[in-house]
Amino acid sequence: METEKKEMTSKASPPVSIAEAFFVHLICGLGLALAFLIARHVYSADLISDPSRTLFLILIVECPIVILLYSRYRTDREQCSYLKAVARGILGLLAGAIINAFGAIVLGAPIGAQYLLKTLNWSLVMSSFSVVPSACVFGSSWMDWQRLFAYTEPNGTIDHMICIPAHGAIIGAWFGAWPMPLDWERPWQEWPICVSYGAVIGYSIAMVASLAFSHARSGLQHVKRD
Repeated sequence: METEKKEMTSKASPPVSIAEAFFVHLICGLGLALAFLIARHVYSADLISDPSRTLFLILIVECPIVILLYSRYRTDREQCSYLKAVARGILGLLAGAIINAFGAIVLGAPIGAQYLLKTLNWSLVMSSFSVVPSACVFGSSWMDWQRLFAYTEPNGTIDHMICIPAHGAIIGAWFGAWPMPLDWERPWQEWPICVSYGAVIGYSIAMVASLAFSHARSGLQHVKRD
């Protein structure tokens, strides 16, 4: 029993306080805001006028922040160094982009040379929202991936920090896709503008929601202890 406890302790991520979780989400949120500001004031672009460039700027600003922050909370700290966790995040970014691109095309995203770069950048951004944090923290631990994304059973603050924003980005992108087939002939209905707005909004709201869930859970645990 003592050996099993030691193994579980070595595989557990370091405890995360609500204040620390708030700091991580705040930095991620500021990264998103900075990317939009750079797009607007440096390149005079946004998701409507130049979605590909704006998504690329979100990627190069937000993704390094996510990887560097979440690699600190890797679960297998004895076997996985910080740099290895960073490398796992980069591999997760690429693998997640392939999955997101495939899912988008299956669900009706347009195919063609004019959409290739847009789909690529959108898929990479979606991967940084949904796959990269889990890749940095859990690596290839299938049980943890299944627990968070198949059964949606987060356990602890770091799980809420990963699971809820990932689901928020995916659900936001899904809702954002609804206006695309409508015959309103608006420029923002083009792929991948509205799904990108949906993903960013869903991700941002879910980061706040994850803090609320973590706070509520810690409150319940405190009541049970009393």
